[in-house]
Amino acid sequence: MLGEKVKEPFTGSKYESNSRFFRGTGKGVSVKDNIARSKADLEAKNQLAAQVSTTMKNVTDQYLGQTEEANAADVADKFQSLTRQVMNTGLADLRKIGEEKYSDGTNYTVFVAYEIKKNAMFRFMKKQAKTDSKIDKVTLKAMEDILDRQIAETEED
Repeated sequence: MLGEKVKEPFTGSKYESNSRFFRGTGKGVSVKDNIARSKADLEAKNQLAAQVSTTMKNVTDQYLGQTEEANAADVADKFQSLTRQVMNTGLADLRKIGEEKYSDGTNYTVFVAYEIKKNAMFRFMKKQAKTDSKIDKVTLKAMEDILDRQIAETEED
């Protein structure tokens, strides 16, 4: 016997990533409500950042494999660097789609849910790539091709 099944807020397909949105949820528990909220925010944003990073790595690898790009390793490295940079400067078009707070008298538990429109995220990444002086023209062209494909894919759905 595992115990009673618990349904937490922000579960189900409405709060899962799909072809148009990256979505992330978080839960934080603390004796102080502001710390519980910070923990929940951090967990949800880390979830989003991991999804964006994984998506970009998979898409980049697939593109480089298809095109047999001469400087594939350089493009992949620069893309990973750009993705980390974008995640560190803040997620583009981040929207809170829900927050709930509970207290049992001792602790606060906060649940949050965020989403990012994929095409807005990809456009932001494209803009960041254009302004990065460390990216040469050939690499920039490959990155723009990858992002343009992703933007078109999100607009089709």
